[in-house]
Amino acid sequence: MALVIYTKPGCPYCQQARDYYNSKAIPFIDYDAQNDLARRAEMLSFSEGDPTVPCIVEDGKFKASGWGDPPRG
Repeated sequence: MALVIYTKPGCPYCQQARDYYNSKAIPFIDYDAQNDLARRAEMLSFSEGDPTVPCIVEDGKFKASGWGDPPRG
């Protein structure tokens, strides 16, 4: 499984997502969607323009934006 998380620095919901996947020993790639404009554009293409982070993409398919119940970000 290829898991990508698009995040922004200082986002508590992004950190919660990282902590969750780390606690489950699920490897992921973390991209900074705030400071890397190419990654931001990539994230927006997956999320259909939704700027909410974290944006989670699994095996090249959009899974979710935000974290928690209800999702926040």
